[in-house]
Amino acid sequence: MNHAILIDTLHPVDWQQVKRIYEEGIRTGNATFQTEAPDWETWNHARTPSCRLVARKNDEVFGFAALSPVSNRDVYRGVAEVSLYVSEAGRGQYIGHTLLQSLITESEKHGFWTLQAGIFPENTPSLHLHFKNGFREVGRRERVGKMGGLWRDTILLERRSDNVGLH
Repeated sequence: MNHAILIDTLHPVDWQQVKRIYEEGIRTGNATFQTEAPDWETWNHARTPSCRLVARKNDEVFGFAALSPVSNRDVYRGVAEVSLYVSEAGRGQYIGHTLLQSLITESEKHGFWTLQAGIFPENTPSLHLHFKNGFREVGRRERVGKMGGLWRDTILLERRSDNVGLH
C-alpha cells in the first residue's frame, strides 16, 4: 500500500479524518495523555502553521504529523515537538516512517533545528520509529503525569538537524 500513499499538506477539510486517527491513538492508552480529541480550533491553535502533513490514498487519510512549538520565546523558535499518528488500517506499512522522514525534511525547510518527542516507554513501535529516524534518548521523565489515576513516565527524545542551526 505504501507506494500508493501520498504525503500531502494537512488542510482543515482533513480534520474529521485526522481527529478519528487521533481518537484511535487515544484509545490505545499509549499515545497521549489526552483523553479526548480537541476541536479543530484548539488543535490548530496549538500547532505551528507550517509542517502539517497527512498520508493519504485517494481521499482517505491514513496518518498525520504536525509540530507544536515548545515555547513562545524567540530563542526556541527552531525547536518543536512532534506529533505523529497512524490509523489502525495503516499500521505496519511504513506510513509512520514516510511521514516522519517527510516531517523532518519539511521542518528543516522551515528553520527547525531541534525536534523533540515525549513517548510512553510502552509505545515501543513509536520509540523504534523515532530512533530509526535519527532521534536519541535524552532521558526518562518519571511520573511526569497521571493517566487514569496512575503515574506515567515518558521517554524524552530529540533530533538535531545536520543542516539547520549550525551557525
